[in-house]
Amino acid sequence: MKLKHLLSILCCVLAIHPLLAQKSQQQPMNIGAAFLLVNPDARSSGMGDAVTGIEPDANALFGNAAKIPFAGDWGVSASYSPWMWDLNDSKTHMGYVSAFKSWNNWDGVGLSVKYFDHGQVTFRDENGMELQQYRPREYAIDGSYARKLGNHLAMAVSLRYIRSELGSGTYNGLVQKPASAVAGDVGLYYENHADHIEYGNRYSWGISFTNIGSKLKYTEDNNRTSFLPMNLRIGGGYTFVHTQDHQFTLAVDACKLLVPTPPVYKLDDNGFPTDEIEKGRDPDRGIVESIFSSFGDAPGGFGEEIREFTLASGMEYAYQHRFFARAGYFYEHPNKGNRQHFSAGLGVNISGFQVDMAYLMPTGTSLLQRKTLRFTLLYSPKFSEK
Repeated sequence: MKLKHLLSILCCVLAIHPLLAQKSQQQPMNIGAAFLLVNPDARSSGMGDAVTGIEPDANALFGNAAKIPFAGDWGVSASYSPWMWDLNDSKTHMGYVSAFKSWNNWDGVGLSVKYFDHGQVTFRDENGMELQQYRPREYAIDGSYARKLGNHLAMAVSLRYIRSELGSGTYNGLVQKPASAVAGDVGLYYENHADHIEYGNRYSWGISFTNIGSKLKYTEDNNRTSFLPMNLRIGGGYTFVHTQDHQFTLAVDACKLLVPTPPVYKLDDNGFPTDEIEKGRDPDRGIVESIFSSFGDAPGGFGEEIREFTLASGMEYAYQHRFFARAGYFYEHPNKGNRQHFSAGLGVNISGFQVDMAYLMPTGTSLLQRKTLRFTLLYSPKFSEK
């Protein structure tokens, strides 16, 4: 039981809040508010987290808000996911609510709220003595506006407020405090139908830049700040309409964090890392510089830059647009986070109400997606017309 609680603390706090971890020769990327990267939607979670190429609905606000004008007149969605319950005695949860409204088949607005509760965490000093109990939690509130640039192309901008409360008090000489940030998204989305093919196969692609914003400051030390998980997502999908009763959708996304890759530091005579950089670049950069330099700052060169991309892929089978079966795979390189999992999902649509469920099955050693379930309930008049 103690081991489970320790694993929970490590996964929920240290992995997400690198300020609390000791400096090593080469660290994971220094980001805060990593919950912003977690896909809350059960439908796309069942397809390996490939969100761009699937049919637009209210959950489009997470991956690419430019899909809103293609999602119908309006829609609402609520998602819930228990988090690592078999490892954490104090249950952790993720909740997500989103809604959109479009008009004139041209413009659309959306609003979403995401909440992540890490459960009760015990903070201890270097001697293992208990300092205090704390319940870390994080949330984000988004507003989006999307507009079509043509019959098949749309663009969107989003504004996001982020609050990250991972600790409060003094630990190892550092005064920890909650942090806040403001960020924005920009997205582009294209959708069309191959009308020359019977029943009209659908194809789409999109690109989005998300969480572009100010750094998080968890301490009073101005030299200890964390980047938001600024992210580039490129993806697409194709829906094969075999008959009016049967259709198959294939979707693929590739993502890359737009933050500095940690350099490799020189070691002292005792084998401990120093402050002198051996390979790579100084990670202390501004937001704009970090975005552009993130494509060429890896100590391992071009090969390491390629390894920083994650790949999400999946497929969905729909019967009469009422019953759905999904499968997918998500891959992240072992040296860049090691999130690797298969996923499976089911869904049912009745009179515009759709219920989706997804189950994630890790294939690597990461604990962050261990036995994860996700549930989504959404409604859209567009779905009732199918």
